[in-house]
Amino acid sequence: MAKKKLLGDIKANPGRYYRLAGDVVRDRRFDDGERLEILKAWASVGEPARADQIAEAIGDIERRLTPRNYAAE
Repeated sequence: MAKKKLLGDIKANPGRYYRLAGDVVRDRRFDDGERLEILKAWASVGEPARADQIAEAIGDIERRLTPRNYAAE
C-alpha cells in the first residue's frame, strides 16, 4: 500500500490502526508532521476515553516541531 494512501486510510479511522496515542508517536513509517495529522484527525473523531492522551501526544509533537531560538540565551 502506498504511504499516501495508508496515511489517508489511517486519518479516516485512526482507532482502527492504533490502540493508544503513543502508538502513533512511535510509528516509524511517518514523520512528525504526518503523526500530527493522524493525531489531530483522531482528536476530531471525539473519543472521550482517549482525548487526554491524544491531546498530550499532540502537544509533545508540536513542541518537537517548534523551532527553539537559543541565540537569546
